[in-house]
Amino acid sequence: CDPTPLALTLADWGAGTGEDLAWLEPPPAQAIAQARDLLQALGALDRDGRITAHGRALAQLGVHPRLGHMIEVARPQGLGQLACETAALLSDRDPLPRSDADLGERLRRLRRGDRQLLAGVVARWRQLTDQLRRQSDSRDRGDDLDHLGEVLALAYPDRIALARPGQPGRYQLSNGRGASLPLEDPLSREECLAIAHLDGNARESRIFLAAPLDRERLEHLFTDRIETTEQLSWDDRSEQVIALRQRRLMGLTLEDQPLDNPDPDAVAIALAEGIRRLGPSCLPWTESWRQLQGRLQLLHRLAPEQWPAVDDETLMAEPLSWLGDQLYGLRRRAQLDSLDLGEALLSRLDWSQRSELERLAPTHLPVPSGRRIAIDYCGSEPVLAVKLQEMFGATVTPTVADGRQPLLLHLLSPAGRPVQVTRDLVSFWNQGYAAVRAELRGRYPKHPWPENPWEAPAQAGVKHPRRR
Repeated sequence: CDPTPLALTLADWGAGTGEDLAWLEPPPAQAIAQARDLLQALGALDRDGRITAHGRALAQLGVHPRLGHMIEVARPQGLGQLACETAALLSDRDPLPRSDADLGERLRRLRRGDRQLLAGVVARWRQLTDQLRRQSDSRDRGDDLDHLGEVLALAYPDRIALARPGQPGRYQLSNGRGASLPLEDPLSREECLAIAHLDGNARESRIFLAAPLDRERLEHLFTDRIETTEQLSWDDRSEQVIALRQRRLMGLTLEDQPLDNPDPDAVAIALAEGIRRLGPSCLPWTESWRQLQGRLQLLHRLAPEQWPAVDDETLMAEPLSWLGDQLYGLRRRAQLDSLDLGEALLSRLDWSQRSELERLAPTHLPVPSGRRIAIDYCGSEPVLAVKLQEMFGATVTPTVADGRQPLLLHLLSPAGRPVQVTRDLVSFWNQGYAAVRAELRGRYPKHPWPENPWEAPAQAGVKHPRRR
């Protein structure tokens, strides 16, 4: 059951949350805490959780604190009678359980004593209405149902609903959740509703009882709770930063206007969030920049305390930390093509690290043939793909990072196809070369295939023809 009346009673007794009472079965602490939050929002409890004069007035009315608050606030505005009638209706079972959601239609039929309503409903409603009028000293006539939505919003400020644009029958609630009405319900065409009864706590609940609410009256009613803020956020649909000046009432956006000259820092932060959500593919990676990333990541694996991590996961977690100033002036995904990712990666290094990078993780390595061969750093370990004949005479496996990282050799045929993959060149010369030589010498007769690769001269091309 709803613990709010109990929480108000405990506060009226001076018992706080009731922790010190001898319960047969104590109420759930979380439910009581939520009830006290609601009572504070209604002004029934102060910031310290003590009951206020307003809260004591609600406790005397004998209806749910939401409804009591509605009566007490509506009465000075000349809407006390309407509030008492509404509270009496909502304190009993629905007189038209199989009808549409219009609360106003129920009040009209109760007022005229409609005989089609459930037995005893009209009499009980009139009796409770009179009782609440006497207790609250409400003396106005309350004939105008045009203000029903306003009165209802006083009791349920967290259930004020605005229609979702282009989605008939679907609403956004001020508590952040969603709600809906069948399209055949007359209220489904209303722009704004105050809702008294919902189907549970689902993310999008069915609306059972509600009343139309005029937007201007809504804003007048909650003037002190409307905030104007500047909202900058990444929009996944348009793939750009949206900058708006918003007027908001709790979880509802009342008005959006484009924001001129937004804060550049806020735009950069929002764009960085967009990059994080889009992932690495949104950035203009080139082969050379991926190679630079691989070189830096290799050094990080070997010395994590000295070199920063630059793997995709780390970079995407905080794009602003490495893209930095390059994001300023940009707002759209299409503009990311202007980024210099190489400079952004190098910006993570200090001067000494930049000077050491080429020595420890060079882009190319000289081989015995005299050529400089590019190293591929994009895999889990660096690869040197080189034609086998260019390595004749090499007696050790090439390394980088001051010898701490051997290169994975892809020894290629004259046609550029791998014939052997090894991390141990010495072992290959001793154990694998003979089989490779036997297989390929007939296929590529113009290329050298010496029996002793240790002493043969390295060669990048074919054999020179003999002179006669």
